[in-house]
Amino acid sequence: MTIQTGVQTVPAPTIASQDPPAVNLLIAGRLRDYADLLTQQGEDGFRARAFRRAADVITALDRPVEEILSQHGREGLTALPAVGTGIASAIAEMVTTGRWSQMDRLRGDLAPEVLFRTIPGIGAKLADLLAKDGQLESLEELEHAVRFGKVAVRGIGPRRRRMIAAAIAERLGRPFFVTETTVARPPVAMLLQVDRMYRERAAAGQLRKIAPKRFNPTGDAWLPILHARHGDWHFTALFSNTQLAHQLNKTADWVVIYYHKEGQPDGRCTVVTATRRPLLGQRVVRGREPEDEEEISNETRNWK
Repeated sequence: MTIQTGVQTVPAPTIASQDPPAVNLLIAGRLRDYADLLTQQGEDGFRARAFRRAADVITALDRPVEEILSQHGREGLTALPAVGTGIASAIAEMVTTGRWSQMDRLRGDLAPEVLFRTIPGIGAKLADLLAKDGQLESLEELEHAVRFGKVAVRGIGPRRRRMIAAAIAERLGRPFFVTETTVARPPVAMLLQVDRMYRERAAAGQLRKIAPKRFNPTGDAWLPILHARHGDWHFTALFSNTQLAHQLNKTADWVVIYYHKEGQPDGRCTVVTATRRPLLGQRVVRGREPEDEEEISNETRNWK
């Protein structure tokens, strides 16, 4: 039997008649570990169950997931039961890099400069610049930045951008890029609600804290983490732990929100306190200030 994905025909998975491939057991184990972390950190159980279901499917396969990825790309992975876009991206990252940035983030182990050095054309110096000046954390964020020119790092010309973008696309097992206009983003009002919830619960001591390895020489568990769900959107919020946030003493102000919706690429934004008029003192989503201004104007009219 085969599964038609719309672009290619992918052989349907079958149940392993012998011991599952070792790589499948490794990937499934990490998916279950991630589900356990979500549960420990207060996630409502929806995503944790999704990752456990996917782990069960991967364990039962008779083919290595790396073979499926190499032959059919991420479409081959999303053709599997219980494996959506987000989990397929996670599997692709683990298979091709040996790491999983989402897991590292929840554990406080995130080191994007190490991840970026696995891409041809990116040396140690450029990897550090991308992580620190570019404020990038994952391969998908890096891909999006070089694809659409949104990376504030000098020394990356058009040729290197194309080379890096092509290398990441191949690494992640997809032959084409989504266009910027097709990527869904949560409404600003929803992001500001998550930001407010996070800061209030963090101030009340109601959130589990993790000990990030970066910029934390004493190993203190100081960074609160929140998991929340609004409709189809899933959020993870943390105070910014970037070098710039520490330099500017904004680690208790800048809130980084990661969001996920099935069928869409994962995204990230940063909520800050505006330092310029007309939004001076207001919480705003960086890069979406015009939408913030409109939201605030609407709220003001509603209160009149």
